[in-house]
Amino acid sequence: MAYSRIPHRVVVTGLGAVSPLGNSVADTWGAMKDGKSGIGPITLFDAAKFDSKIASEVKGFDPEAWMDRKESRRMDRFAQFAVSAAVQAVADAKLDMDKTDRERVGVIVGSGIGGFTTMAEQHETLITRGPGRVSPFIIPMLIINMASGLVSIRFGAKGPNSSVVTACASGNHAIGDAFKIVQRGDADVMLAGGAEAAITAFAFAGFCNMGALSTRNADGPKASSPFDKKRDGFVMGEGSVILILESETHARTRGARILAEIAGYGMSGDAHHMTAPDPDGSGAILAMKRAIDDAGLKPADIDYVNAHGTSTQLNDKAETAGIKRVFGDHARKAAISSTKSMTGHMLGAAGAIEAMASVMAITEGFVPPTINYEDPDPDCDLDYTPNKGRKMEINNVMSNSFGFGGHNAVLVFRKWANTAAS
Repeated sequence: MAYSRIPHRVVVTGLGAVSPLGNSVADTWGAMKDGKSGIGPITLFDAAKFDSKIASEVKGFDPEAWMDRKESRRMDRFAQFAVSAAVQAVADAKLDMDKTDRERVGVIVGSGIGGFTTMAEQHETLITRGPGRVSPFIIPMLIINMASGLVSIRFGAKGPNSSVVTACASGNHAIGDAFKIVQRGDADVMLAGGAEAAITAFAFAGFCNMGALSTRNADGPKASSPFDKKRDGFVMGEGSVILILESETHARTRGARILAEIAGYGMSGDAHHMTAPDPDGSGAILAMKRAIDDAGLKPADIDYVNAHGTSTQLNDKAETAGIKRVFGDHARKAAISSTKSMTGHMLGAAGAIEAMASVMAITEGFVPPTINYEDPDPDCDLDYTPNKGRKMEINNVMSNSFGFGGHNAVLVFRKWANTAAS
């Protein structure tokens, strides 16, 4: 069968989530709307000797709710999250794989670190019990592309299958790359998102010694405070979100519910520093402009910005400066918020959960808040939707993700009814 090379419009038809705020989209989004935090004392390892003792952990997760026990035991936690979110997303989209051309269904799941839990546990086994006791599944359990591989195996998806590793921008890059695959006609459906499970002593030691994590342990749920003057670092989170992206034609043909359109994708590199953002925000500015241009919009058309907003001194200041440069006078009119104030920083899954929040913001006409915004920073002086979400008409959303290494990825989502009869 020949397929058209005329660019396809691409829509979001399903969402799935495993997050610190809940193990479903309904629970996660409900908590975001209410301004609830998923942050608390670390339980996944003994953090007594660490400067940072708080994290945003997934709670009450049972992988056997979505897969059998034998299958789950051969997956790292990050892959369990990805498969679980994908199962939810396919169900949410009412996508019947038996009635779908599986050769035109693909998967891209990004992760910043991958199977760190397995790596740490098996290294301990090697040291204490010897090489003969290391799991034969260690390699497939820890490699980052296995999340995409296992999702494709679960659904028999034989279309484009890949993985993205761009630190904290991985989720956005995965969704953006999947968007372009559908747009150019190389697949009808893509399962795309991010997954991360790096709350381990090994990872925490590195991030703590780098000075990247918040040490406001006594503040607990208030420790992630993007754009607030007292911010002192990010709080690590974990989880996975998967989106179902489809061509408009495929979605309409099967009578799918359309949540939103993904309309723009921009990416760039800072070419500046291994971990610090470019202070003038030039790389982020380029990615934002490219995403808006790709969507055929102007900066003034953006109603809401889901900011990268990590709660670090350098990032929040640079992102604010970048938004001002891109939006001009409109920067003070657009609603902005950082949902990391509630979820913590889910690293390679951050862009994915923020894409979910962007889609839900459009469908419900609601901007989730930036909680813990109490002490304004003169360098961060925009409307960050402080502490309480608000209802408003939302037609276009821009979602930012910026990662170590200077990787920048920006997505633009559009209200479907705003651009075409549904």
